[in-house]
Amino acid sequence: MNTLTKLRTGALTGVSHLQLAENLTDFPEEIFTLADTLEVLDLSNNQLSDLPANFAKLTKLKRLFLSFNQFQHIPRVLSQCPELIMIAFKGNQITEFSEHSLPQSTQWLILTDNQLTQLPDSMGELTKLKKLALAGNQLTHLPVTMQNCTALELVRLSANTLTQLDDWLFELPKLTWLAFAGNEFNRSQQLNHELFPRTPLTEIELDKIIGQGASGIIHSAQWQNSTIAVKLFKGAITSDGYPLDEVNCCLQAQLHPNLIKVLAYIEHNEQLGLAMELIDPSYVNLGLPPSLETCTRDTFKDDCHYSTATIYAIAKQLVSTVAHLHQHTLSHGDIYAHNIMINENDEIVFGDFGAATNLVTLSNYQQQQMQRIEVRAIGCLIDDLLSTCNEQSAEVIHLQHIAKQCMNEDIAQRPTLKNLADCL
Repeated sequence: MNTLTKLRTGALTGVSHLQLAENLTDFPEEIFTLADTLEVLDLSNNQLSDLPANFAKLTKLKRLFLSFNQFQHIPRVLSQCPELIMIAFKGNQITEFSEHSLPQSTQWLILTDNQLTQLPDSMGELTKLKKLALAGNQLTHLPVTMQNCTALELVRLSANTLTQLDDWLFELPKLTWLAFAGNEFNRSQQLNHELFPRTPLTEIELDKIIGQGASGIIHSAQWQNSTIAVKLFKGAITSDGYPLDEVNCCLQAQLHPNLIKVLAYIEHNEQLGLAMELIDPSYVNLGLPPSLETCTRDTFKDDCHYSTATIYAIAKQLVSTVAHLHQHTLSHGDIYAHNIMINENDEIVFGDFGAATNLVTLSNYQQQQMQRIEVRAIGCLIDDLLSTCNEQSAEVIHLQHIAKQCMNEDIAQRPTLKNLADCL
């Protein structure tokens, strides 16, 4: 961790990445001494509420993190930053988002967990925007100008107060990962628990923590003489949305060979949870999450290599699983290698319903478009897996062709999930 003392003594001269978390209430002027080199500035977890008028002197700045501060507005000076591509204001109290506050270079915008009721019409000018996180605000609608944001790939809209979604959103040519549970038109009001038993947390003996995500903590546990996994949700709202929506989506999905098996749901002193089958330790993560550089696309370890046979096996199982979800009127919203686990027999399990959405309130047209959006996600995953493949064969060419079809920017030309299953 960098410190203000090191900055003031010149010990950080020439750095490209600066992180300061010292309960700052004012922007340290000494940061401007790094203007010639600073590309990443992280001032998250402070008490800042504004940026100086001359902030754009940081002409090399590409990524700015201001999460968990006291901002109530988006500083308009950001629009003057020539190289800025990533901006994060998660967990502030932002209510004001004025027109033309952001640079047109913006590719990645995080405004999760604020108090925004509307977005400016100038959002439509952000034609390079790829990733947009807006969960946990109070948005009632999206500006129609955003149909010009044709580079958008990932959009998070859960836990707002949207009364509907317009068709243009489902027609964006590159949209691949979309989540919008927990809005006025589709928020869960109660547990849909008919198909699964309820178990009190007192009947479960929690062991060690084995995983943790945006929405909850996963424990190994003992229940009915078996070792299981238990996911306990963190609170009333998470960065993915409302726990009730995620639990309902998990239950609505029912059972499929490639889904993590749900055994029961937990409802204990207003805390929700899921009792699930413990994944065999022979399973490992298929990939790693996107990096700052890849933005929306998954990454892999340097020594990771998948054969065409393995990629075919993964794709077939995934298509079957996603088709099953859509048959139950669900979208997953987060079809990524890092949400899939695989064993040495090329068998996969698919989980993490944090971005899942019940599609029942959508029109038939929007449901069909949502399916094609998820087909694009499958295409991206196949394309990402092929980046690890060293083969030169007809199978590689065929898989490349399938991936290209799935990612077709003419959405109507993408294969359906049934067509995709036949192609594989």
